[in-house]
Amino acid sequence: MPKKTVLPLLIAPLCLLFVLALAGYRCENCRAADKPERKVHPSLIPITDEPGLPRVLLIGDSISMGYTVPVRELLAGKANVHRIPGNGGSTNRGIDKMDAWLGDEKWDVIHFNFGIHDSKLPPEGTGHSPPDVYEANLRKIVHRLKASGAKLIWATSTPIPNGGVLAPDRRFGDINDYNAIAQKVMKENGIAIDDLNTAVTPYTDKYLKPGDLHYTDEGSAFLATQVAASIEEALK
Repeated sequence: MPKKTVLPLLIAPLCLLFVLALAGYRCENCRAADKPERKVHPSLIPITDEPGLPRVLLIGDSISMGYTVPVRELLAGKANVHRIPGNGGSTNRGIDKMDAWLGDEKWDVIHFNFGIHDSKLPPEGTGHSPPDVYEANLRKIVHRLKASGAKLIWATSTPIPNGGVLAPDRRFGDINDYNAIAQKVMKENGIAIDDLNTAVTPYTDKYLKPGDLHYTDEGSAFLATQVAASIEEALK
């Protein structure tokens, strides 16, 4: 074959490959541009301390994320209310992350809770802790928190409806058993107890989202009044 014929035959496939690659690149960019940005939950937006006010840290799961912002509003001008940067999850996660959550700064009050994630049962329950492990983990967490020098407040875990079965793959152990263990540990350590479970139980039909253990905005505001009151008491 003449040399003049070979060159165009080689160039044509290379040009086609280049065009296809460029089209694919543009397509990926289009998909990335079309994908909406994931919004940051309002509770996770860091706050700037107002000088001269005590510093409060909230530690807990998604229930606490729901009441964080209304607690800040209730304590505006009285305390700088921070929270951990995410869902606190189970006691196992708490042990792993506690040093990072506490950081190097001083805390005046720490309001904390673990329990719902520990009570999760398989197949969903990756953070599940049997009652004996839950108690041992709590004691480790309490020991670490007491070393911070802050006043501590334990919040009981809120109710789980439908006997702890929310869906075929969402099952929980008896949250009352976990609360009883936690209350025993807290009383032994002289830690104040914010009994959110008892406070909200009469109103679960009103405040819980249907078929869920999470709360409506109204329900989170109700919990916030209990949390803010317990913090104010600790700050006296």
